[in-house]
Amino acid sequence: MTITTLSSRELNQDVGRAKKAARLGPVFITDRGKPAHVLLSIEEYQRLTGQRRNIAEALAMPEAADIDFEPERMQITERPVDLS
Repeated sequence: MTITTLSSRELNQDVGRAKKAARLGPVFITDRGKPAHVLLSIEEYQRLTGQRRNIAEALAMPEAADIDFEPERMQITERPVDLS
């Protein structure tokens, strides 16, 4: 994991660089030389916060092409209705 430090000015001048760096590890953003913010990839954020993706989000991801998903078919049976 690579840790990158950028000043607020550097971030404003080259957001693309910060986004690329966030793929490799956290990006610390400083204000007046002191760490003020951290930029993370969404995957790293979810890992740290323990957030889980729902099945629709998981299947929409590019790596989902390798997932075998065959849900069991439900059996729906009719029942008489008592309206008395």
